[in-house]
Amino acid sequence: MSDEPSMIRVEREGRVARVTLNRPEKLNAISRAMQRELIEALSELERDDGVHVALLSGAGRAFSAGYDLQGGGGVAADQASAISRDRDGLEELLRNWLRIWDLRLPVVARVHGHCLAGGTQLAMICDVTFVADDARVGAPQLPLGAGFVASFWAWQVGAKRAKEFFFPVGSMISGAEAAEIGLFNRSLPAAQLDAFVDEYVERAARTPKEILVLQKKAINRTQEVQGFREALLGGVEIDAIAHFSEPVLAMNRSIRERGLRATLDEFHRGDR
Repeated sequence: MSDEPSMIRVEREGRVARVTLNRPEKLNAISRAMQRELIEALSELERDDGVHVALLSGAGRAFSAGYDLQGGGGVAADQASAISRDRDGLEELLRNWLRIWDLRLPVVARVHGHCLAGGTQLAMICDVTFVADDARVGAPQLPLGAGFVASFWAWQVGAKRAKEFFFPVGSMISGAEAAEIGLFNRSLPAAQLDAFVDEYVERAARTPKEILVLQKKAINRTQEVQGFREALLGGVEIDAIAHFSEPVLAMNRSIRERGLRATLDEFHRGDR
């Protein structure tokens, strides 16, 4: 048995399973190990006929600050010795997110604090997403790739909005604006978010599980016939190419040699 602390906490309350991203000291940054643990936890809940709805949230001050670039869980180019291997790693990340899409279990996300980059992918792949008005929802803070996160946004908010947001690096919007443009379902004042989401998942959990599963499948199928899965896979291909472009390779060299914070500061001063 591993001595490593669990990065995912699961608590069952009647027909609702509360699933918590549990790396508060890292603002719930997503490593590959954490993603795998999350998918394993949700897959186990899927098999439990007594669980009708899973509620996903983040411990501490944030839902998720995105991929853990320092912890070896991100999508930086130095993780692969060739474009094909890098692409395969990206596809693994995407197919893990698509497991949530395919689960025979509705997953509701509750977003507070920061929700950045890969964190927005996770929040969006859930079936229903509620967000605090004052949450900070953002793009990657450094140009370390292209297309992987943006393809998720483009599907939800449209091409024009996605381009407006992703052309500048590190764009940020409030939770209220994220809901307004269709990225998430609805935003609420932070003080009201927990009570609203708790009441919602309790109502949803009263629906027979088989009906919930069939509703999810029917609605997802309308997206599949429009090319949802292929659109996200296209982001994998573009991102793998971007990882081997000179600007991204230079940025990764800077992170290795000088650290993430120094590289961030230099980039946002306009020195690069």
